[in-house]
Amino acid sequence: MGSPLEPRLAAYIAGRMPGAAEVAVDNMGRISGGASRETYRFRLSWRDAEGQARERRLILRRDPPASLIDTERRIEFEAYRAFHGSAAPVPEMLWLEEGDGPLDHPFFVAAEIVGFQASPGLLWAEPYLACHERLAQRKWTILGEIAKADPVALGLDKVMASVAPADCWTRELGYWEDVLDADEAEPLPIIRAAIRWLRANPPPAAQKVGVVHGDYRTGNFLFDTEGDIHGVLDWEMAHLGDPLEDLGWSFNPVWSFGRGLAGGLISQDRAVAIWEQSSGLRADPAALKWWTLFNCVKGQAIWVSSARAWIDGGNREPIMAYPPWALQNAQDRAVLKVMGRL
Repeated sequence: MGSPLEPRLAAYIAGRMPGAAEVAVDNMGRISGGASRETYRFRLSWRDAEGQARERRLILRRDPPASLIDTERRIEFEAYRAFHGSAAPVPEMLWLEEGDGPLDHPFFVAAEIVGFQASPGLLWAEPYLACHERLAQRKWTILGEIAKADPVALGLDKVMASVAPADCWTRELGYWEDVLDADEAEPLPIIRAAIRWLRANPPPAAQKVGVVHGDYRTGNFLFDTEGDIHGVLDWEMAHLGDPLEDLGWSFNPVWSFGRGLAGGLISQDRAVAIWEQSSGLRADPAALKWWTLFNCVKGQAIWVSSARAWIDGGNREPIMAYPPWALQNAQDRAVLKVMGRL
């Protein structure tokens, strides 16, 4: 690992702020979680061209030596940038660096959205208990806004691989099955049975090819005590595909946090109704079951991949070991529940 990040990051930013003087980075701290990127918050201070002192709270997202999932930082950066200022609130993106030189690994810098919470654990106690209905309304309304967005108008077709409506399911299932084939450390009979069912019962072609966030769940957005959402985070798995994929991920039973509700917040039927009204799309029950089961397979592939990175020694951060330890059995049970076997 190279020298301390603060002076190197300050030098990098100074090169991208013509006219700024006395550029400094301090108060840098690692944010826990985030296994696909190392995430830090810091304060940037400088003097502008008129000599006025300025400062701003920013976020650094840097690639780790090995990741829970393999993702493209440019896609994440461009997804954030495309939705900034839209009905789907996201932080402002500032700089993207794809080389290893400045900070040893590629990274990007974004504005920090301050004053809000992301941890789902806070939602099961006051003052957040009273905001579940409002939060759910906002959560699935925003997901509907993402679903109805036009990838071409946003320019995301230039950075995300295209896919035909009829091929959305085969591409995604094939990708995550390959991850399981490469990374599993032991047999996974329940997941393999789910894959056989998915291939034998394919969903209809996507109603539209839209932007799929890829990890839209309680825990990946910033919320307040009134139930409003101020930032949708963690776009590292964003891609073009069937919008029902995102809806199904939000209904993966592991994201109910043991509460038996969609996202731990409201009934699934109510969440579907909110999403349909917002997106203008229909969540066919059979298609939604397919995508929910698929997302259980995808989830298990992510936990297995995390375990593989730990086993192989590519990344010894605790966050790499925790998901497989905590969620592999829960994800198997989620599969059985969606298939009506539990």
